[in-house]
Amino acid sequence: MTETATQTGFRAAPNVARMQPSSTLAAMQAAIALRAEGHDVVDFGPGEPDFDTPEHIKEAAAAAMRSGQTKYTPTGGTRRLQEAVAGYYEREFGARIDPRQVMATAGGKQAVFNAVVTLCGPGDEVLIPKPYWVTFPEIVTFAGATPVYIDTEETGFQLTAEQVARAVTPRTRLIIVNSPSNPSGRVIPPREFEAVMRVVAERGIYTVSDECYLKFVYEPAEVFSAAKLEPELRERLCIAGSFSKTYAMTGWRIGYSVAPAAWTREMNKVQSHSTSNPSSISQAAAVAAFESPQDCVAEMLAEYRKRRDWLIAALRTVPGLSCAEPEGAFYAFPSVRGCLGGDIKTSADFADKLLREAHTVVTDGAGFGVDGYIRISYATSMERLEEGLTRIRRVAGKYAG
Repeated sequence: MTETATQTGFRAAPNVARMQPSSTLAAMQAAIALRAEGHDVVDFGPGEPDFDTPEHIKEAAAAAMRSGQTKYTPTGGTRRLQEAVAGYYEREFGARIDPRQVMATAGGKQAVFNAVVTLCGPGDEVLIPKPYWVTFPEIVTFAGATPVYIDTEETGFQLTAEQVARAVTPRTRLIIVNSPSNPSGRVIPPREFEAVMRVVAERGIYTVSDECYLKFVYEPAEVFSAAKLEPELRERLCIAGSFSKTYAMTGWRIGYSVAPAAWTREMNKVQSHSTSNPSSISQAAAVAAFESPQDCVAEMLAEYRKRRDWLIAALRTVPGLSCAEPEGAFYAFPSVRGCLGGDIKTSADFADKLLREAHTVVTDGAGFGVDGYIRISYATSMERLEEGLTRIRRVAGKYAG
């Protein structure tokens, strides 16, 4: 029993006790603490767009409130939103989706949670490619299942069908795929994605495709949704989607899942006893996001590309750092192994040096399953990027071998 449990008499349930706090939220809290002390903080921690929600989306929410759309909705969302999601995938990807397969959730995170806990339990294994979004293994742990990691560093953090095939065991129940990746920014090419899906389909394994950063892909990489796959490859597929990143709607807490009807029914059951429906007002805003012209998405993507190009070139001039070019999302994931040694033994130590000596917040790669790397979010202004890189260069120069 821990000291806290001894003092208070409280003991967490075993599945919760095994979970780890979110490292991305820890980085956010570190930035808040430094600012409270009066420091000028460069915050590369949050995975949150620095853009405001587009006006036409906010106006749709205001109109919904004015018209009285402030009541409960069905647990899985309004029919209007379900049709909007289905219509979006048909227009963008030529995918035919029954609106009844769509479920509105309180962000993409809840969509992943619903999918995992309805499918997995003790004795099941869930394949998770590394690096992974910090929440994936914790949801699996909560469900009582076992995370099994696929190391992709040898392929430059690019998941391959061969790697998946090697990792499968008789206990494998599910694989979670995230493309574009948080934190690496890697994008799985469509042909390789299909090959991965054939491997798991042949073995009766289910898939959650986290498409949170779906449209944030930089050419020549291709935007690809698992919804484009042939019907036989989608029989055990759940797409987890989000409006948070694409439309700068993180605070609205609205996402969705697209899955076979039987799976969706079970997820609806879980959600009905946890959060019930997501905000009716956010649902109305989400309809506007998907059904309005997508110029705002293109504008944000163009700005992210400009920042990415500058940041990657700058990182490659920093002593002890090396960084591959991300093909999507808005993160750089540089190696800091050239700075490790002496007092700095891990990427967590390096991140702490940046925090304490340069008041610059990054997220330790170990939280994403890969020690020796840090995640830098470039969802911030060019001015802050330039200042932050000046500070990183100063700290790295002290410790690079």
